[in-house]
Amino acid sequence: MRVGVLTGGGDCPGLNAVIRAVVRKGVQEYGYEFTGFRDGWRGPLDGVTVPLDIPAVRGILPRGGTVLGSSRTNPLNERDGIRRITDNLAALGVDALITIGGEDTLGVATRLTEEYGVPCVGVPKTIDNDLSATDYTFGFDTAVGIATEAIDRLHTTAESHMRVLVVEVMGRHSGWIALHSGLAGGANVILIPEHPFDVDQVCAWVTSRFRASYAPIVVVAEGAVPRDGDLVLKDQSLDAFGHVRLSGVGERLALEIEKRTGKEARTTVLGHVQRGGTPSAYDRWLATRFGLHAIDCVRDGDFGTMVALQGTNIVRVPMADATAQLKTVPPSLYEEVGVFFG
Repeated sequence: MRVGVLTGGGDCPGLNAVIRAVVRKGVQEYGYEFTGFRDGWRGPLDGVTVPLDIPAVRGILPRGGTVLGSSRTNPLNERDGIRRITDNLAALGVDALITIGGEDTLGVATRLTEEYGVPCVGVPKTIDNDLSATDYTFGFDTAVGIATEAIDRLHTTAESHMRVLVVEVMGRHSGWIALHSGLAGGANVILIPEHPFDVDQVCAWVTSRFRASYAPIVVVAEGAVPRDGDLVLKDQSLDAFGHVRLSGVGERLALEIEKRTGKEARTTVLGHVQRGGTPSAYDRWLATRFGLHAIDCVRDGDFGTMVALQGTNIVRVPMADATAQLKTVPPSLYEEVGVFFG
């Protein structure tokens, strides 16, 4: 059997650990051959491949990013996209496809399997931790660790100058990174997309913090919105999956805080720093386990499934369940941490 592997969407710490585990177990235990597809769905669309064998995956476990490259290519929007993919898979002798990605990548894989009979297995990847049917996605732990370290460092400079520091973290539709890093880093305000915020309330919390002789840290997810406003966009462009480019809510909020409180406010946007660099030990461990179980799905012919973490067990779930709706922060969990605001 020949198995294709691709990584789609945004890069993420731990992708290489999945690739390594898939190839190592697939070659050593099952005698499979592998084809690596370049740059997400662009690879099978255009038939662009790279060698993928045991020598190719040596030393990649601690590396960030993906040795296969990635992109936000959407084959469903390409002319004759499905036919091109199926023709290239047939020409290359690829019998099954392991797709490592988030909501968009796995959504395409789901349609390819259910509607066109392409045998796909999914592996959940996103630093946002917003895929349903799995407790955690790899990449999330690394992103939270990076954001928490940044918040730790910002506390000292905030206290030195007694100014407000607003930290903008990733999180388009879900506030998992903001919530986890904000709580771990001792932030005084955490703003998430699931809960529209009141600017006056934020300013009240900021003022309360100054009265206690401390400089406040505000952590805000890029997709957070004020109750009387809209998403802050970087520009009007859309990617291949129809997503807008977010950036700027932190700067907008800092300006409002400074105007309403009279306190100096500065913004730090962590951006792609959260996605880059070496993956944490936990993300290497989780990604490796996902890879080992994904190749078992191929062996068993269990296509249309995604490997998922439930408790401490790796289980198989329908890919459609993972992409049917986003996993967002429940109101009760957000309320739980509210005791630390202000």
